[in-house]
Amino acid sequence: MRKLLLVVIISGIFWFALSQSKAADTLPAQYSDGEFWRMVNEFSEPGGAFPYENFVSNEISYQDILPELKRVTRPGGAYLGVAAEQNFTYIDVIQPKVAFILDIRRQNMIELLMYKALFEICPDRADFVSKLFSRRRPAGLTAAMDAEALFKAYDAQRNDAQLYAETLAAIKDRLIKFHEFTFVGDDVQKIEYVFNAFFRGGPRMDYATASSSPNQQVPSYYNLMVMNDGRGKNWAYLNAEDSYKHIREMQQKNLIVPLVADFGGPKTIKAISKYLKDHGATLRIGSINEGARDEMKGRVSFVMWGIGWKRV
Repeated sequence: MRKLLLVVIISGIFWFALSQSKAADTLPAQYSDGEFWRMVNEFSEPGGAFPYENFVSNEISYQDILPELKRVTRPGGAYLGVAAEQNFTYIDVIQPKVAFILDIRRQNMIELLMYKALFEICPDRADFVSKLFSRRRPAGLTAAMDAEALFKAYDAQRNDAQLYAETLAAIKDRLIKFHEFTFVGDDVQKIEYVFNAFFRGGPRMDYATASSSPNQQVPSYYNLMVMNDGRGKNWAYLNAEDSYKHIREMQQKNLIVPLVADFGGPKTIKAISKYLKDHGATLRIGSINEGARDEMKGRVSFVMWGIGWKRV
């Protein structure tokens, strides 16, 4: 069987490729609220510090690798990612059965739960963008619009305090009353803090919004949604209605699991590795470090490392 190795730089993260397993896995088609919340809590580690907020990705070329990854991967298995919204695009393209998204900041897990609630309460992209940034939905939006047309339609819309308050209440209700997730400490206040950053920043918010940044030349949310892979194709999760609906369905089935973890930590990577082993599953693509790579040896399809990317 042919073996592949992709070498890609994404914030110093390691990815690699092994021969893909053909054995059927026993990963569930969806998780109950109880099982989802159990994994969030039992797989996670204590939160740690990071010098930047990272409300939005700073990876301007995050789509460049997608044509090749789409070509050499097949649907199924698990996905392992870091940070926030760029994962939705990767998940839509690669189509895993389950996705685990890690970050050392507990606030990132809270942000992903905010996204989860928004996906679940918003039936389409136009409603999602409206509620995410607390801008009233303009008339005339259609499902056929691409991301550029959709986001430009919101350029003239100002943030709306009433819509913000209504949506924040709906997010809390979805997570606490509907799903019955039990938050601790200042988790609920962090939901408000993160959502308020999107209210203030709007569609043009970027990595430096409400935060210092190691680089001021960072893409805005708008830029991340309208750019392409360098070959003319835009893979962003908000560029097409079908992509949005795919992620929404996974969220409704509790198949995108946010975790608090340090890649060099003692618990999370081992817990995920054991879970995949117990279910005969392969990590199709993941953002992990060398220690995590060794822990998952034999159950990984792609891990990235290095500078540039190539097949060897």
